[in-house]
Amino acid sequence: MRIVVIGNSGGGKSTLARRLARELELPVYEVDKLLWDANWELVGEADYTAAHSNLIGQSKWVIDGLGRQNSIASRLASATHIVLVDFPLWQHYWLAAKRELDWLKGETVDLPAGLSEPPPTKALFETIWTVDRNWLPEIRDRIDAAEKAGTSVFRLRSADELNDFRIAGY
Repeated sequence: MRIVVIGNSGGGKSTLARRLARELELPVYEVDKLLWDANWELVGEADYTAAHSNLIGQSKWVIDGLGRQNSIASRLASATHIVLVDFPLWQHYWLAAKRELDWLKGETVDLPAGLSEPPPTKALFETIWTVDRNWLPEIRDRIDAAEKAGTSVFRLRSADELNDFRIAGY
């Protein structure tokens, strides 16, 4: 079983991925840990690509996150199951802002990318906008194609759906 959990920032992908990995006894990997160094600087493309290729080449996993745009197609193609967290844009902003505030108050656990400092809020919000407008249409198309080819696809459009989600039969 190889599960991709993908969607915009702030939607709860990492929390869901960790829960699924626990329930299904699978290793979990966060793409952000491949993408960012300790100061929220992007790692080199060659290093990222090598690490990403190594992950998707494994026989079982849960991988969450977006990563580099050019790595998404190979990740989706390697998956047996895809979970798209596809909330309305305002909800991603709201949840990301809440996480930023919780982080600053020291109330956040399981920090993104394992980092101790939150990402710059302006850059995070710009990323949410860019992903929504420029990345998600293509991601949705790729997921539709994967579903037609036989991959199990789940589209979660609310926090309740995310919280209640289970992969049936496992």
